[in-house]
Amino acid sequence: MSAARVSQGARRHVAVGALFLVAWQITAFVDAPHRSGVVLGLYGFVLHTVAGKGYALVPSYFDRTLSHPGAPAMSLPLLSLGTVGLTVAPLDDIPSVVGIAGAVCWALGALVFVGAVGWTVRDNLTGRETGTGEVNVDRRRVDRAANAFVPVVLAYLVAGAYETVAVSAALPTLTGRGMAGASHLLAAGVGALLVFAVGFRLLPRFLVSSPPLVLVIVVLTAGAVGPALIAGNLWGGTWFRVGAAAESIAVGGFAIAYISLFVRSERRRVGLYGPLAGVVMGVMGVALGAHVAFAGVSPGWSIAHYRLNLLGFLGLTIVGVAFQFYPPAIGTFLGANDRTALASMGCLAAGVGVEAYGSLAGFDASTGIGRFLALIGAGLYAYLLLGLFRERYGG
Repeated sequence: MSAARVSQGARRHVAVGALFLVAWQITAFVDAPHRSGVVLGLYGFVLHTVAGKGYALVPSYFDRTLSHPGAPAMSLPLLSLGTVGLTVAPLDDIPSVVGIAGAVCWALGALVFVGAVGWTVRDNLTGRETGTGEVNVDRRRVDRAANAFVPVVLAYLVAGAYETVAVSAALPTLTGRGMAGASHLLAAGVGALLVFAVGFRLLPRFLVSSPPLVLVIVVLTAGAVGPALIAGNLWGGTWFRVGAAAESIAVGGFAIAYISLFVRSERRRVGLYGPLAGVVMGVMGVALGAHVAFAGVSPGWSIAHYRLNLLGFLGLTIVGVAFQFYPPAIGTFLGANDRTALASMGCLAAGVGVEAYGSLAGFDASTGIGRFLALIGAGLYAYLLLGLFRERYGG
């Protein structure tokens, strides 16, 4: 019964994340305030999905069972209402108390997640007990290395939640870089680092292959150090450049690992193309970030960097992995098949690419076309996911 509650709660987080993905693309298409889009994409889509799959996967990766099965049901409304409050806060004539309430609400939801997962793994914080079966004994060293960085992800989540509240309520901050500091703590420190940690456990099994341990350690270490240095030193200086270099190594190393695993594997399930496109977008995104760090900001580069990383790298990776866990082809409703899933990821990838080109080249038409394609891709993803949940699980 408790496992069913956790599974249901995880699905609801993922489903709400899909709705926020659509809302994010709508705000981008109508050119809503940039901050509102960041909130919908990061706090809404990425981190709702991270929380949902985190509840489902992390305890088992630490050979534990979630200690509080009701935690997903507690965190979901807090995270969702908080996201809505933070989204509308930048709009005209919105009282500042709305943003403060949204930030506090979202932070409480994040703390529920951290508390539940942290308490579950409290006696195995290093992740030495991996739950890895004897048939996968050769993966145990990689699994332990990946587990060791999950507490770092939780620490970044607490830091990012505090920074969000502190900036909204004019309290002392950790980074002194406003909401940009909070966004980098959460996007790179939580989103990207958890993709690395969980990805090194999950994706090699999907592909029936194994990454080299040295590369895993380099990626995870660089991915753990980079976000703090970037968030605390935006938009210049030696440490900002060091952080940008570290994050570039992490994303680039993860891309090398995944592409090599994909090429060697005979598996070609539709969901596996999501991370493949995602890591390519991620390399492009961190390349633009490195340009900003070492050469300065150029017109359009920051927006392209943000969209390539948040929607391209994290978004496509999340969508692909979601299609692995919830294969559309098992549904019987209209369009429930791999072709629609591939079209969803294709539209997202093409949309991000065309938009990035438009932002860098200053072509407004390309930017608009790219955002429209991304909206179609997001809509197809939400349609498939929500349709499957309704058909298979009754909601």
